[in-house]
Amino acid sequence: MSEEKKPDQVVYNTETKRYDASIKPYATSVGAPVITPTDSIAWKNRSITKINHKVEAKYLELKAEYEKMIQEFEYNKLIFDAKFSFEPVIGEVYHLYKRTNGESFLSIIAPEQCDFNPLGSFYLNADQTWEKI
Repeated sequence: MSEEKKPDQVVYNTETKRYDASIKPYATSVGAPVITPTDSIAWKNRSITKINHKVEAKYLELKAEYEKMIQEFEYNKLIFDAKFSFEPVIGEVYHLYKRTNGESFLSIIAPEQCDFNPLGSFYLNADQTWEKI
């Protein structure tokens, strides 16, 4: 059984045996409105810029937190390597000094009450970590 060939301007689907010009995603005649794809490049560029700023801000926040944690670690290492012959009390302020031989020691004597070489004053937190004052 031979099917009759339709003219080129007629949109006929041979598989479904129907005229389907109205459901095509593109213009099927010269008089049809022009279909232009939406320009999504501007939206993509704005989104990329936003995500880049968000990632950079988060990176800088994490970097600052990391640097703060390393500094706390260094302070705690410095104090735990120092000489002291007492048990520090939580919530008290102590002072770290350096002797002339390079050895460091922890004391309750404030820098203005002595002539030792001060390295800093530290506060012992409830979680047993030292915080520089």
